[in-house]
This record gives sequence, structure tokens and C-alpha cells, in this order.
Amino acid sequence: MWDSGADADVDVVVVGAGQAGLSSAYHLTRAGLDHVVLDHAPRPGGAWQFRWPSLTYGKVHGMHALPGMELTGADPLRPSSEVIGEYFAAYEGRFGLRIRRPVDVSAVREGDGGRLRVETSAGVWSARALINATGTWDRPFWPRYPGQETFRGRQLHTADYAGPREFAGARVIVVGGGTSAVQHLLEIAEVAAETTWVTRRPPVFRDGGFGEAEGRAAVALVEERVRRGLPPQSVVSVTGLPLNEAVRGGLASGVLDRRPVFDRITATGAAWADGSRVDADALLWATGFRAAVDHLAPLRLREPGGGIRVEGTRAVRDERIHLVGYGPSASTVGANRAGGAAVREIRRLLARERAAAPVS
Repeated sequence: MWDSGADADVDVVVVGAGQAGLSSAYHLTRAGLDHVVLDHAPRPGGAWQFRWPSLTYGKVHGMHALPGMELTGADPLRPSSEVIGEYFAAYEGRFGLRIRRPVDVSAVREGDGGRLRVETSAGVWSARALINATGTWDRPFWPRYPGQETFRGRQLHTADYAGPREFAGARVIVVGGGTSAVQHLLEIAEVAAETTWVTRRPPVFRDGGFGEAEGRAAVALVEERVRRGLPPQSVVSVTGLPLNEAVRGGLASGVLDRRPVFDRITATGAAWADGSRVDADALLWATGFRAAVDHLAPLRLREPGGGIRVEGTRAVRDERIHLVGYGPSASTVGANRAGGAAVREIRRLLARERAAAPVS
């Protein structure tokens, strides 16, 4: 941990120490730029440290190594939170990354002399540029439906999910069409009295390989939304659900028989317009997350469409701000590449500032 005091001047502040933040810090260190990484989490591991214990490393799809250090020899049966947390901690140590934690960033504002003022729970930093690498875990999305406040059972989000054991003998409705919803259902069905899966749109299962060309096409779709200033969708949302052995089993057993989303929630479950009803003890909202960028609000970066328009990693409305792990760079490999790209652009920005500075 870097133990410098606050109220410090640096070239670059990085907000967040997950995959995107560590990748950015690695490239900043190699470039020789003075920087600090501010992480609100209590320990290394990014959002992975908060994942449920039953999400073992072997179930993780597409975890890409950080630049300069492979993750090797990991036990696929260990919780991903442990494996990746230990890997991130070792990575921080090997490259001497300057991480300050736990630090909450409350606001980024216009500062003095063209610098950015970064206000935090540990004081204020002044920076010439900022890399935002906060991801989405801190902003779970809870949709609203009529009658939701009347439900007498338990409501929780994927962000609160601790594993299937708490649903033993319960009737559970899982809401959401993504990978997390499928993983929750396959686990919970083994111990629950009954599970029901509801989604707004019919799920799309991807059978066969998913190569580089398919990956580029999926990222391009997400990138187009970001360029238009719309809130980003996840890369996974446009790739479909992988049809692996476990999913095939869930389809064959009926666990993954999907119903359209209900019209309203009742005190004891959910109801549809056709008169059908399902009783439930718990509603699990596997409804995704939104980008955690509220601390950037004072800079007025949002477009009328609700998102931040980005070219590469640079915010169009303020070239000092780079968003890594946002939109098309939200995957682990995308975050690695975006971290390097952001640092290259920041180096050019700082070089232009130095060239334009008056000679004393």
C-alpha cells in the first residue's frame, strides 16, 4: 500500500483497482508517470472479492491475465474470489503498484490551473488527468414492477447473493436473462423446493465456438452505443449465453424453462396478465449493473442519451478523463488493452501541455 498523504499533486489519478485499474497502473508505472490508484475496496481483488463462494474459478468465463504476469496453476475448484484476489495482490506487489485503500472518491471537479480536483474520504488529490476504472459492481440495477413493495418474502440482487444454501426448501423466482441468472438457477435448483425463471426477452443460447471475429463484432456493437452517448450494454449482452454442458442439462431438466416477465408482484409471488400466478419465498434480481460514474457528475460528461460519449477511452467532453472498463472495454482482455491505450493518450496530452507551457 502506498502511504503518502492526501492533498497531493500527481500527474494521474486512477479510480478503482480491479482489472482495468491495475492494467492502467502497470502502464503508468512503465511510462514513468506520477500517479496514485484510489480503491474503495478493503483489499485487493476488485469486484471479484465480493463474488459468492460457489462461483469457483473453473466457472469463470474469459478471465484474462493482467499484463506482464500470468495467472497459472489456479485450482478450478477454489472460489474465484480467493484465486483472483490472491493474484491481484501478488500483481500489486510484483510491480510495486501504488494503491491507496480503502478510499472512497466522492467527486471529481474542475480544479485550479486546468487541473482536476479529486475529492475523497482521505482528502483531496490534484491531477492533470484521471483514469476512471470503477466498473459496475457498486451500482446494481433494480427494475421496478407494480406491487413490488407488497412482497412479503425476501428480495435480493446478484450483488447480495451468497450462494444456494440460503434457498434450501424455498420457492425462488430468478429474474434476468444473463449469465449470472443462469448460474444462480442451476445452483439453487439443486436445493430449492421450486424455481421459476423469468426474462424480458427470450434468452439466446450460443452454440459452437466464439472466436476472435465474433468477439470483435460483439465489442463493435457495444462501442457503437458508447460513441452515440448511450449507456453501455455489457459485451455479454450481445454475445448470447454459452451452451455448455451444465446449461444443456438445465434445459433438459426444465430448470431453464423460461417464462416471460410477470406483469405485477403480489404479496406472495408474481402474477401474469393471463391470470397465472407463481408463489415464491424469494425474488432474486439477476438484472445486471450500471456504470459507477456518479462521482464524475460535476464535470457534466453525460450526453442527452444518458451515457458518456467516449472515443477510444477518452471522454469526448473532457480529454483529461479516460474511462477504462467502460462499455467495449468491460471484458478483462478489453480492460488490459484499454489501460495501455489510455496511458498512451495521456502521455500525448501531458507532452502537449509541456510544449505549450511558457518558458520561465
